[in-house]
Amino acid sequence: MSHVTYRIVRHDEGWAYTANGVFSEPFPTHDAALAAARTAAAEQRVPGHTETIEYEDEKGRWHTETAVGRDRPVTDVEDTNLAEPIIRSSRNRRGALGPP
Repeated sequence: MSHVTYRIVRHDEGWAYTANGVFSEPFPTHDAALAAARTAAAEQRVPGHTETIEYEDEKGRWHTETAVGRDRPVTDVEDTNLAEPIIRSSRNRRGALGPP
């Protein structure tokens, strides 16, 4: 199972979150960025439908794969604005996926 960490950072004279090296849109406040990161992290955990996907790689070859809808990443949000970052994991007290 994959893992995605959303980090709250300063960006474009405001705040944003990053995940896998990609910045979100900028937010005017830290709290707005934090709320958006928590929403994005929660949405990543929602199971979907199994789908067949097709894509072209960098060498121009086409691939067909099956994306299993229940194969969702574990997510957490790290607030890097604090002296000691708070990390909220997507595993709840029983070890199941869901809100902490």
